[in-house]
Amino acid sequence: MSIQHILNDCGLNITNYEPLHGGDINRSYCLYGHTAKYFLKVNDARKYPCMFAKEVNGLHALHQNCTLTVPRVIKSADTQQDQWLLLEWLENGSPKTNFWQNFGTGLAMLHQKQQSFFGWHEDNFIGSLVQHNQQLPSWHLFYGECRIMPLVRDLFNTGSFSKQDVTSAELFCKRIEDLFPPEPPALLHGDLWSGNFMIASDGNAAIFDPAVYYGHREMDIGMTKLFRGFDTQFYDAYNGIYPLENGWQQRLQFAQLYPLLVHAVLFGGHYAGSARDIIRGV
Repeated sequence: MSIQHILNDCGLNITNYEPLHGGDINRSYCLYGHTAKYFLKVNDARKYPCMFAKEVNGLHALHQNCTLTVPRVIKSADTQQDQWLLLEWLENGSPKTNFWQNFGTGLAMLHQKQQSFFGWHEDNFIGSLVQHNQQLPSWHLFYGECRIMPLVRDLFNTGSFSKQDVTSAELFCKRIEDLFPPEPPALLHGDLWSGNFMIASDGNAAIFDPAVYYGHREMDIGMTKLFRGFDTQFYDAYNGIYPLENGWQQRLQFAQLYPLLVHAVLFGGHYAGSARDIIRGV
């Protein structure tokens, strides 16, 4: 479907548009209307079936349960070839003096939205990978069966992991119950790195591109630490609202294993070695 057909299907009076750079999955555009701007992203529906429909569900969940800014969904559609998602445009701003405190507080409040199971009502995506979200009663079962082992098997099938690596991962999964403190399932952003938030025009944080599910809240915390970009005030404020269990800094690597495996499958390189070190180091 051409961009013009999508513009016609949006039902908005668009006067102009321009492509945006960045991202390796989607084609992105800024759309200009008479009174507002919009963010449009388009990708191949055959490669990533229902990706945007699942993203819409995640954005709605964050919007309904979070005090942080979440872009409003305007419309989403798919054809046999393309799918597209139209969101409100968020303008960049300058951070308020309490930006990081508000951000940490907002995440803590999101994590206090809890459920009786780990998982989600549907599978969704993290990056271009399907994220399995079977509803399970315990974190160690969910993390092992829905996060670690599917990616370990993918890495083994492509030759990036050896049979010994698979065995080590299975042993790691047997220890998950001892590695993480017991926590109720928390509503997670799921992919909270520095590229998935921005400083909005009001000076507060806006979050987007979620991979939501109910999980152990240290997963979001580990992701914020993996590629850095979050100020210490963020963690101080978070702990002021919903204190993390003692030793969370030492457990970061266990929460970071999943995104490292995701990156190993998608990009290879040193990510496989980093994941292997965590698996074998337990």
